[in-house]
Amino acid sequence: MQVTDVRIRKVAAEGKMKAIVSVTFDDEFVVHDIKIIEGQNGLFIAMPSRKMGEGDFRDIAHPINSDTRNKIQDAIFLRYEQMNEEEEAQSAEVGLESGETTEATEDVE
Repeated sequence: MQVTDVRIRKVAAEGKMKAIVSVTFDDEFVVHDIKIIEGQNGLFIAMPSRKMGEGDFRDIAHPINSDTRNKIQDAIFLRYEQMNEEEEAQSAEVGLESGETTEATEDVE
């Protein structure tokens, strides 16, 4: 099984949830609503879940073993980092087009 597509929709609101992801496997099967969440130890993914009874949540779809989970998570984080780099590059281009300048200063003693 290979991850063949990762689509990320960033969440605009401030908070712990950073994005919602759809992952396609082997160009044949897709899982929607995987969440990228900022935790105490950095980013992690949360699989799609449903609220049960007394406020408990239960995963609707999830990997069976940690190797598969890591494969999915690595593909998601790779695309998320690429997306952030692309946005930073676009912001820098817009800033330079609008006449902003960037300065680099170095203290030499």
